[in-house]
Amino acid sequence: MDVSSRPVWTWWRAGQEPDTPPIMKQAQTFSSIHPYYPLGVTIPDYASNSLPVLVLIAGLGSMLGGVLLGTSTLALRFHPKLTKSSLAVFCWFVLCGSLHVFFEGYFVLNHTSVASSQHLFAQLWKEYALSDSRYLTSDPFMLSVESITVFVWGPLCFACAVCIVTDSYLRHPLQIIMCIGHLYGVALYYATSLIETHFSGRSHSRPEFLYFWVYYVGLNLPWAIIPTILLGGSIRTIARKLKILNTIKVGLQGFQARQGPEVVKESRKAR
Repeated sequence: MDVSSRPVWTWWRAGQEPDTPPIMKQAQTFSSIHPYYPLGVTIPDYASNSLPVLVLIAGLGSMLGGVLLGTSTLALRFHPKLTKSSLAVFCWFVLCGSLHVFFEGYFVLNHTSVASSQHLFAQLWKEYALSDSRYLTSDPFMLSVESITVFVWGPLCFACAVCIVTDSYLRHPLQIIMCIGHLYGVALYYATSLIETHFSGRSHSRPEFLYFWVYYVGLNLPWAIIPTILLGGSIRTIARKLKILNTIKVGLQGFQARQGPEVVKESRKAR
């Protein structure tokens, strides 16, 4: 069958165990030095993780928890009247900024040695790579999109967090830019997998439910859902403020028309 006629829904079957032809079963023997897909993918100097998954999760969770606890405490001291919803958005951007700059920054700076390293971040990337082996093969797309994430979206997330605490008028314009950036990035990330699976039948994720649906789909889904909610909120806030401003402008114009040009001139002189 011509691969171009392969139905789009084959992407949704990537999380199911495929029928393995004899030649692929033979390939599994040669690819058994690592557990990543597609079968036979080259991952130089691969070394399996030395820590259990739960320990890796606890390590990352404790670091992020400490960052969120510390920054939220400082935020409330600086702005005691910060609402719960604003504090939640503040924590979201601090979380995103920390992951983008430090965790993803580690990948960008060390992508050639992640497979062989036993650093905590390297082991976390190797675990996640079971759902997307491109992180262990220095894939050009991953390096490009992650570099933008590290050097542009990461600092912008921290800027959004600062704007929330300081009640800056730049909060919603920057928040809109950041939300669009997140939505665009996650759309590209999902789309590249869909297109490659559709046209070539190659999947970079292991077929088990945990790795495809939990790791690949589930762990990235918050960056599609939360930015959509925040984007809608920012658009409504800006629209409401502009409506108020327009009402004031119309009222001022009506007042000036009733008072007459001479009174308006005297008022301006008094200012």
